[in-house]
Amino acid sequence: MRALIKDKPVRGATLTDLPLPEIGEEDLLVRVQAAAICGTDIHIYQWNDYASSRIRLPLLFGHEYAAEVVEVGKRVKNFRKGDRVAAETHVPCGHCFQCTTGLQHICRDMKILGVHLDGAFAEYSVLPAVCAWKLDPAISSEIGATLEPFGIGVHALSKTKPAGKKVIVFGCGPIGIYAQMAARFSGAEVVIGVDVSGERLAMARKMGTDIVLNPKEMTVQDEVDRITHGAGMDIVVELTGNRGVVNDAAKTLRRGGEMVLVGLYSGPVEIDLVNNVIYKEATVYGVTGRIMWETWWTAQSMLLTGRMDISPVITHRFDLANYDQAFVLAESAASGKILFTI
Repeated sequence: MRALIKDKPVRGATLTDLPLPEIGEEDLLVRVQAAAICGTDIHIYQWNDYASSRIRLPLLFGHEYAAEVVEVGKRVKNFRKGDRVAAETHVPCGHCFQCTTGLQHICRDMKILGVHLDGAFAEYSVLPAVCAWKLDPAISSEIGATLEPFGIGVHALSKTKPAGKKVIVFGCGPIGIYAQMAARFSGAEVVIGVDVSGERLAMARKMGTDIVLNPKEMTVQDEVDRITHGAGMDIVVELTGNRGVVNDAAKTLRRGGEMVLVGLYSGPVEIDLVNNVIYKEATVYGVTGRIMWETWWTAQSMLLTGRMDISPVITHRFDLANYDQAFVLAESAASGKILFTI
């Protein structure tokens, strides 16, 4: 099979031929139909500190994908050949405290597809059955490949009650836009998106965000004060992963408001806890991944209503052979979701 692997501790990747993988008794062998590029994949491609501290080479990377089941492990009961599935990235151990109390997505001994285990930038992949989500017939494989990141946006907003609230999302990458769409779907009074990329702000407006703000062109705090008459935002979602943004985001939060932290930072973050959290009696949530499987049910139900179409967030499609072009575009932040159609 064709496969895109990370085999050298330098920038780039290698497209090669690998034998079809063998599956265990609790695994599925799947034929990959579409796989999306994630921020983690960009780190691996660049081979920066984030990747070098986590990855053992060689690695078949990629983890956001949809596929067709072609072989079923002996102990797998709920899937059969021909099923269409999407992949949950987090592979739980199944027996730690978190796994046995409904918190599989933050398993103590969790492995991540395409990071700790071989992933899906290939024609075939091994998917643990515990991480397989059976796709509804109405959901295409391309949308199925983006359910994992869409679920992060859904999970972030599910911590709060957006109905009738003013919501601001810092970061208009695909997950940021998904979060903004989830806020609007949930009845938010107004949704604001913040980013420095003109292309991403335009995408946010296209997908229904009410107001977009570019910190290069104005002071976000001043605009929020004008919009809210000085009260501040009810809900703040931080999705940039930029350490310098967190404190500015917290400043926009009203007293008694809720802040959801989702972006992943490259190191410790400095924040004025006294003025922006403690004195405000703010509620702060940390969010990672998706709740298995509550978030997936919610995300799928939102799509099946027909009132939300996330397909325009997919802006580019590439063959695996054009992986360099795909990753350069992904690095530019001038696109939405980028897919490999396999």
